[in-house]
Amino acid sequence: MDIGADTLLANYQFLARYNRWFNERLYDACEQLPDAERRRDRGAFFRSIHGTLNHLLWGDRLWLQRFASQGWDFPALADDLLKLPEGAVHETVIHEDWSHLRATRAELDLAIENWVRDMPSGFLLFTLRYANTKKVQREHPAWQAMTHFFNHQTHHRGQVTTLLSQAGIDVGLTDIIALV
Repeated sequence: MDIGADTLLANYQFLARYNRWFNERLYDACEQLPDAERRRDRGAFFRSIHGTLNHLLWGDRLWLQRFASQGWDFPALADDLLKLPEGAVHETVIHEDWSHLRATRAELDLAIENWVRDMPSGFLLFTLRYANTKKVQREHPAWQAMTHFFNHQTHHRGQVTTLLSQAGIDVGLTDIIALV
């Protein structure tokens, strides 16, 4: 079966909508906890809910920088929106303040939707070239990186839903099929 670039693009547009929808639900659920509880070390890889959500912001910005640096015109991916602190790594807390973290997440999610909405389908077949966080040069079709981009978000949001559940907060329905 040969899946064309237009079909892939429609899938990523769907995933971008899911990303925003899930993040809105997730952040609403997080609002039920006091700030100290969101920051409490719960033994997760990024220690806390706050830390994990910051990691997601870091990862999204890092990947979006890579996509934006390939020579394609992506107006939705403004430099200021993708900026990371100097020397930021996977566990860097980008925003200490909860309201800033939430506002930045909402702004980034809208930009992701706009970026994918306006993306030429040819980009997905383009060979993406970048250096990973260990400075190893990588190259592969952009669609593979797009799949990783959205999968990474889902993976860590799942961790946050577990941490919230352990804190007695039910995020509710989060299955992607709920958007169909």
